[in-house]
Amino acid sequence: MTSETPDPQGVGPEVTEEVAEPQGSATAPGSFGDAAAEMANESEVEEDELTRAQREVAERTADLQRLQAEFLNYKRRVERDRDLVRENAVFAVLSPMLDVLDSIDRAREAGELEGGFKGVADQLERIVNGLGLSKYGEPGDPFDPTHHEALSHIGVDPEVDVVTCKHIAKAGYRIGDRVVRAAQVLVVDPEPID
Repeated sequence: MTSETPDPQGVGPEVTEEVAEPQGSATAPGSFGDAAAEMANESEVEEDELTRAQREVAERTADLQRLQAEFLNYKRRVERDRDLVRENAVFAVLSPMLDVLDSIDRAREAGELEGGFKGVADQLERIVNGLGLSKYGEPGDPFDPTHHEALSHIGVDPEVDVVTCKHIAKAGYRIGDRVVRAAQVLVVDPEPID
């Protein structure tokens, strides 16, 4: 700052400069301290932007992972439902055919399954087996109430240790683990232990 005062010798105004002294830690504009402060502020701003960007990326990644998990669960449900619909359709088609298969079994036991009828019976059995229908129930199988229907107890058999299927009246059928029809059996008991 400059100020003019009259010169005592009359030559002209005397010019004096006042220099401002630094106050506290403030520095003059354009000095090294201002540049460092500006860089620190810019660094903080950049760090805040970086932190915010990283947080947004983490949120988007979590959203993407959630969507992917939901999609995989949906896909599994659709596949499971598709398999269930297929199994139910096969069950609905094959259930009425069990009587035909029973007739084929009785004809085979009676020795009447010959010629062209034998070829048709064999082909029908191959087709239903290809669709997943499997026959079960043999004499000597241990009795299982989830797979067998006991029509009668026909006595005691010293050769068995558990309740056993002695005679199969009608074979049982299942598709996979699902019982279509329980085997109808006559059972024998083991000898009682004294």
